[in-house]
Amino acid sequence: MQLVVARIGRAHGIKGEVTVEVRTDEPELRLGPGAVLTTDPASVGPLTIETGRVHSGRLLLRFAGVSDRTAAEALRNTLLIADVDPDELPEEEDEYYDHQLIDLDVVTGDGKEVGRITEISHLPTQDLFVVERPDGSEVYVPFVSEIVTEIDLEEQRAVIDPPPGLIDDRAEIASSRGEDAGA
Repeated sequence: MQLVVARIGRAHGIKGEVTVEVRTDEPELRLGPGAVLTTDPASVGPLTIETGRVHSGRLLLRFAGVSDRTAAEALRNTLLIADVDPDELPEEEDEYYDHQLIDLDVVTGDGKEVGRITEISHLPTQDLFVVERPDGSEVYVPFVSEIVTEIDLEEQRAVIDPPPGLIDDRAEIASSRGEDAGA
């Protein structure tokens, strides 16, 4: 199984270092010197980490064969992917790997079907569930405890308590206000 562990940011300095947005709770294990990572896009990799260090609170990595700023900048926005044992689970009870959440059914607390998680979008401030609705449209649900109240892996569902307007479509909102949805 593969797990996205980081996204490459901008080049740092002139010797081929890059900043990385860490997406793993175990950077020392997954992003250490000698680690070989596959990439998305695949044409960029695989990449082997030569060195790593923390500078001003950010992790900086240098990869084998990337020796100048131009080569480092060409890696920007590349996802770094590590191979993970499929039986390995996060240590904390309320932590999940993306593969555990993809394809979960999303329902409200009263059982209303919202859709199915098709992707996890990792943003700097929080993660978002990309949920495909039965009609094919998408809705974005912040993965925060105030909204996602339960993850039930046995039942393959995520229970949400959405604030008004998060999952309501325009027609529902308009009809509740007595308005025309096309307005």
